[in-house]
Amino acid sequence: MKKILIISILFLFVFVSYHTNACTTAVISGKYTKDGRPLLWKNRDTWAVNNIIRYFDDGEYTCIGLVNSKDLKGKSIWIGYNETGFAIMNSASYNLNIGDGIKQTGAEGILMKQALQNCKTLEDFEAMLDSMPKPTRLEANFGVIDGNGGAAYYELSNRGYVKFDANDPKVAPFGYIIRTNYSHTGKLGTESSGYIRYNTANELFYNAVSTNTMDAQFIQQKVTRTLYHSLIKEDLFNKYGNRPANTPTFAAFGDYIPRTGSSSSCVVQGVMKDENPEHSVMWSVVGFPLASVTIPIWIKAKDNFPEILKYNDKIKDSPICNAALTLKKQCFPIRWGKFERKYLNVNALANSENSGITQRIRPYDDTVYKKAYKLISEMQKNDISKSKIEDYYSWVNTYIKTMYKKEFDLNL
Repeated sequence: MKKILIISILFLFVFVSYHTNACTTAVISGKYTKDGRPLLWKNRDTWAVNNIIRYFDDGEYTCIGLVNSKDLKGKSIWIGYNETGFAIMNSASYNLNIGDGIKQTGAEGILMKQALQNCKTLEDFEAMLDSMPKPTRLEANFGVIDGNGGAAYYELSNRGYVKFDANDPKVAPFGYIIRTNYSHTGKLGTESSGYIRYNTANELFYNAVSTNTMDAQFIQQKVTRTLYHSLIKEDLFNKYGNRPANTPTFAAFGDYIPRTGSSSSCVVQGVMKDENPEHSVMWSVVGFPLASVTIPIWIKAKDNFPEILKYNDKIKDSPICNAALTLKKQCFPIRWGKFERKYLNVNALANSENSGITQRIRPYDDTVYKKAYKLISEMQKNDISKSKIEDYYSWVNTYIKTMYKKEFDLNL
């Protein structure tokens, strides 16, 4: 691992502007998932709502991940994995460096790209963190899994880090660890955020683990896209989703897992120990999650993944993200007032005629999973050629483009 390179790059970005983000994330031990493989989830909330998927082969290890569309040089990755099965993501934390007066760099994405290009195991990542100069000028929760079944969070402050091992029943009695926008080793209070989102995710995760239904599809369809609020015990889909179509029905929209700034949601499904790390897959929902579709990505096919996930120079974005953002406007149609984005038109997403945006997308989402599962089953039994993955990519690229045209008259 190239420690000196990593440290020097971080120093170059000491004066990167710091942007606030709000994400809901989790690390799940393979001991508690449906198929025995660890999971890494990030529902990304950010000012940078235009996202793409990008492949990198300029490091010690090749890697693939979620990148801001405007980041043309690919300096940062916000969730991704590499050819060894190592995967990483983060959530911003706001309660670790309170009052120390040290300027933050906002360079978490740069650190994660370097980790993906240089780390194979949790121990490699820990060595990387240990070698960083102090203060780190970072404040975040980093979730990591590796090809050996490792699964952990690292709460990183200016002083160093504290590890939380998802495989340790004393730390994670139900096999999962959730982090939103505070750290458990920091000061709890008004400086941090995400307490309600944490509780919502925890309720949903506990139910899944207890019934052995914890997998990537559950996370993406039942957690990422949930409109359940754990504090007020209300589900907006249940409350308003049965009204006639074209009946604008607004609800105050705060502290739900999907947010107005939700830009994407990705789940990396890792591998079991001694399994081929090429079997890892990143289930990627690129764009506003309530209006986008899940597409699986395997690193074995390198840069030959679906074009709708890649940067398109004409629209300066990925086509699928652009389409999801176009549909998002129907969800937040109010155009005046300081807090206009605080009100969600639930009727645009779900109605009694089953013609809401999320309702119309769901069957296509199910089909993408169904066909991917067949490919994964074959892959785990006999391994498969790169061409079979590329055939799947060709199908899904056409299938999703056809869906957006047929259902919403959008050209990708």
